[in-house]
Amino acid sequence: MASNLKVIFLFLWSLLCEGGDVDVQQNPLIQVALLKEEVSIPCEVTFLYTLKYTRFSISYYWFNSSGQRTSIYNRDEHVQIPPGKENTSITKSYNHKTMPLESHSSGTYYCEVRWGEILKMGNGVYILVRETGYTETSYGWDILITFTTLLAALSIIATALLVWKRKVLCPKRNQLNILRQKIETRPPSASPPPPSPVYDCLNSQQVEVYSVLESNAKNPEPRRKPPGKTSEKQETLEESCDTLYENI
Repeated sequence: MASNLKVIFLFLWSLLCEGGDVDVQQNPLIQVALLKEEVSIPCEVTFLYTLKYTRFSISYYWFNSSGQRTSIYNRDEHVQIPPGKENTSITKSYNHKTMPLESHSSGTYYCEVRWGEILKMGNGVYILVRETGYTETSYGWDILITFTTLLAALSIIATALLVWKRKVLCPKRNQLNILRQKIETRPPSASPPPPSPVYDCLNSQQVEVYSVLESNAKNPEPRRKPPGKTSEKQETLEESCDTLYENI
């Protein structure tokens, strides 16, 4: 009995040791696809460059929402060992593209690799199939166009109000501006000649006085009083002339 348990234990240990040399990974875990769009089922296989592990088979299948398994594709691989790479580990990608998906193809897709008695299955990738993708809404453009139209309308209204205020509420200012422009554009009128200086007039009167005095000196006449009363202004003028004559 003890010997049988020992044999079973050694067999399981050998399987675990052999399985530790190979591995299968699938990333990313979730994908989104559109109807009738091809998707790639990821499958990364890690193995040793030995004769035992360079020959293997890969199976691709998927489980629908009901848990039903559907086979997709099977392939056999034989990898050549590069010189000097014996017993070294390598990871290779064996992705598979599916046929165009239908609406019922949403589910988990698996990649399974078999080396003789060793079987490794990936963790699976869930592919969600959608009828339509992301549709960009036009709300942003609508808001921008509305805002621009509103600004243009406000600017037109403000301009019309300014013009109306200038023409209707301020007519006097416009008339003053027109009169000012007419005055500025009118040619300057001829200026009157400057008046003669006062001393010129006095000089002419002084010359006339001297001429009268000279004529009186040459032809003296007896002073006669005119009939009737003379004006005080005339008497004052005669007295001034007599005084000036005596002084000369």
